[in-house]
Amino acid sequence: MSDEENRILSSEIIEENEEMIEKSLRPQYLSQYIGQDKVKEELSIYIQAARQRNETLDHVLLYGPPGLGKTTMAMVIANEMNVSIKTTSGPAIERPGDLVAMLNELEPGDVLFIDEIHRLPRVAEELLYSAMEDFYVDIIVGQGPTAHPVHFPLPPFTLIGATTRAGMLSAPLRDRFGIISHMQYYEETDLQEIVLRSAEIFATDILDLGALEIARRSRGTPRIANRLLKRVRDVAQVEGNGQIDVKIADRALQLLQVDDKGLDYVDQKLLKTMIELYQGGPVGLSTIAVNISEEMETVEDMYEPYLIQKGFLKRTPRGRMVTDLAYDHLGYINPNNT
Repeated sequence: MSDEENRILSSEIIEENEEMIEKSLRPQYLSQYIGQDKVKEELSIYIQAARQRNETLDHVLLYGPPGLGKTTMAMVIANEMNVSIKTTSGPAIERPGDLVAMLNELEPGDVLFIDEIHRLPRVAEELLYSAMEDFYVDIIVGQGPTAHPVHFPLPPFTLIGATTRAGMLSAPLRDRFGIISHMQYYEETDLQEIVLRSAEIFATDILDLGALEIARRSRGTPRIANRLLKRVRDVAQVEGNGQIDVKIADRALQLLQVDDKGLDYVDQKLLKTMIELYQGGPVGLSTIAVNISEEMETVEDMYEPYLIQKGFLKRTPRGRMVTDLAYDHLGYINPNNT
C-alpha cells in the first residue's frame, strides 16, 4: 500500500472515530438527557400515553435558540417510541416532490424530523397541512392538458419540527402541532454534568471545578460547552499535565476570548460598538449587523437572545439599547447616569 493510500485510510479512520464520538455525546433516551426538565416531563407523559393506546405520537414542535439539543430531543423521542426517524431541513426541501419522496419512505409510526422548519418553501408547507392532519397528500401528475390530481395516502407518522424562530411559522402550520415545547437555556449545574459526561467519553481527566468553569462560560448551551471542552482539553494536553482544573480552564478560555460571563469576541464587539459609536443606543438591528460584519439573522438568532437574557441588552420600540450591567461588565462609565 502506498503512502498516499495509507494517509487516505488514516484520514477515513479518524473521521469515523470522530463521528462515533459525536454520536456517543448524544443521549439516546429521556433518562439520559440532561436538563430541559419541564420539556422532558411533558414529553414523557405524552409518549407513555401514545404507547399505551398503541397510537402514533402527536406532531411536535421544538423551538428555542440554536445549540440547545432540539435535534437530539427528536432522536430521543423516536427511540422512546421505538420507531425509525428520517431527518431533513427546511432549506433542503426545494420542491414539493422532495417532501413527497420523504413522506413516501415512512413506515407507520415513524418520525419525520424537519430542522429549520420555518424555512420550508410555501408550496411544501401547504402540502404538509393535509399530511399532518389527515395523512394524505394530493399531488398533480403530468403537465398541461394531461395533468391530473392524484390522492396519495400516507401511513400515520409523527412530524417533529425544530426552529429557532417560532414567530416565522405561519399560523396554519403552527396550529397543526399538538405538542409545542420551548427549549430554554441550561442551568450551570446541568451544563457541568454535560461537560463531565463528555469528558468521560473523550477519556479526559477533568476536575469538578474545571467542568463548572467551562459550564459558566458556555452561554447556557450544550453545543458550546462541548466545543469549549475540546479546546480546553487541547490546552491541558499541551500546557499542562492533561488534567483540566480551574486554572487550565481559565487559561484556555482566555485564549478563546470568552470572558467570565460567557461573552465571546463578537458579543463584546457588539456591545462596545453600541457604546462607543452610538452612546449605548437605541440602535437598529441592521446598523449593528453592518458594524460588526454579521448577518442580521445571525445577530438576532445567535447573539441577541443570550445578551438579552443575561441583562446586557434590551429591545425598545426605537431599537436596541445597552444596559447599565453591560457598561459595568465592560468597564465603561454610562454617561446617562452622570
